[in-house]
Amino acid sequence: MGMHKKKLRALAVLGTGSDVGKSIVATALCRIFSNAGIDVAPYKAQNMSNNSGVTPEGFEIGRAQIAQAEAARVVPTPDMNPVLLKPNSDTSAQVVLQGKVCTTETAQGYFRDTTLWAAAAKKSLERLMIKHDLVVIEGAGSCAEMNLYERDFVNFRTARAAGAAVILVADIDRGGVFAQLAGTLAIIPPEDRTLVKGLIINRFRGDIDLFNDGVTMLESMTGLPVLGVIPYYRGFSIDAEDAVPLSAKVDPTEGPEAGKIGVAVIYFPHISNFTDLSPLEHDSQVTLHYLHYSRSLKGYKALILPGSKNVRGDLEWLCSLGWEPEIRAFREAGGVIMGLCGGYQMLGKSIADPHGVEGSAGISKALALLDVETVLEQEKCLSNARGVIIGDTCEACGYEIHMGRSIVSNECTPFLRVSVRNNTHEDDVDGAVSADGKVIGTYFHGIFDEPAVKQWFLSQVEPTYRAKKPEKGRQESYELLASHFSSHLDLDKVYEIIDQTPLQ
Repeated sequence: MGMHKKKLRALAVLGTGSDVGKSIVATALCRIFSNAGIDVAPYKAQNMSNNSGVTPEGFEIGRAQIAQAEAARVVPTPDMNPVLLKPNSDTSAQVVLQGKVCTTETAQGYFRDTTLWAAAAKKSLERLMIKHDLVVIEGAGSCAEMNLYERDFVNFRTARAAGAAVILVADIDRGGVFAQLAGTLAIIPPEDRTLVKGLIINRFRGDIDLFNDGVTMLESMTGLPVLGVIPYYRGFSIDAEDAVPLSAKVDPTEGPEAGKIGVAVIYFPHISNFTDLSPLEHDSQVTLHYLHYSRSLKGYKALILPGSKNVRGDLEWLCSLGWEPEIRAFREAGGVIMGLCGGYQMLGKSIADPHGVEGSAGISKALALLDVETVLEQEKCLSNARGVIIGDTCEACGYEIHMGRSIVSNECTPFLRVSVRNNTHEDDVDGAVSADGKVIGTYFHGIFDEPAVKQWFLSQVEPTYRAKKPEKGRQESYELLASHFSSHLDLDKVYEIIDQTPLQ
């Protein structure tokens, strides 16, 4: 691989639409290149997402770029996702610039002038390109939204700035793959069309040989090589970006499947960090349902209140939809209730927002299932943290992203003893647990990523629960993902495309 070493620069993975699998393609490529001995780093100019994570230095960036950095075996930095928009209502979003909260903007205000954000994003890209031999750029949404084209600095403008070769990804599972690819190529300006060097067809189900003539047709229609037809991959799911994954079960008519542990998650309008729930969703012994409309929780064993980008607004929504009596009935019937971050704040007695950080200033009465009072502060707490579940030896790790400070009364036991934050030794506690152990709150996002914690939680819910097989760690998952893609990608062509890219 030495011959490739110094010629490598940037490769852009752009999509024909949202949720076509750009993130997973970029993650697979990061691990493939890292395995080839190349110093590679991920980059996405702007994310619109309430699924964020924290870098070891305490900066906030999109979850997908954290996963890509792990796959590339590099430490995640704010340059990998310089602009992060976190919607807190239908028309406004918090702007996180290079890892720190910068302002809250309306959509119109933000898009009226993107020069500031675009300039910051370009600086980040330049720093990454100087530091690494290769940058894998991920685009956003469709790269051919013509009404936004002038102010879209995330797709072709980034590719041009990096002098990157572009690979266009389409999703065959949703149908219309010929129109996705040919249509995108037909409507983008000719100077951008020349940057596109290859196509990837993602999420193929069934016998791949049956699509051979499809590949030939696509290549003759577009004049571009199909670099790979990638079968649907089930072994690993990359943290989705901005919406509950399409495969999730939302408001199903039936209750939980017989013989499985039924877990209900309240689907808030401003749900955030729902990737916290991925490990439960992918457990074959669990049925996980997202519930928007209030209903009886009979048949479910656990209820989870996830994170929220607008906690008091979502609490008001929850009460207006009639959820409160259902939650109380579930509590009285002995169900286990867990609140994560914003959900934890809702389980307390009150949430005060004196400075109006998430909406209008004021105080809201909460569900009072835990003796905890929360005040939202202007400074955001951002950290990677580790600790141990109190009363157990189970080690937990996660990341904290919250504006609130919660005061726990003596009626409650704290949930975790925190030993490390951002690589610095701590002696602190997190969260709260009710006297009977059935109501739990924590600020730790990603807490179920640790198989031992998931095992601990599910055995609180269903004492007979045992994990069926040793669960794969993240690094092993990236390896499996890379080998899946390697066996279906023409890697020689991929390297050829990068090598033919003029050096910046």
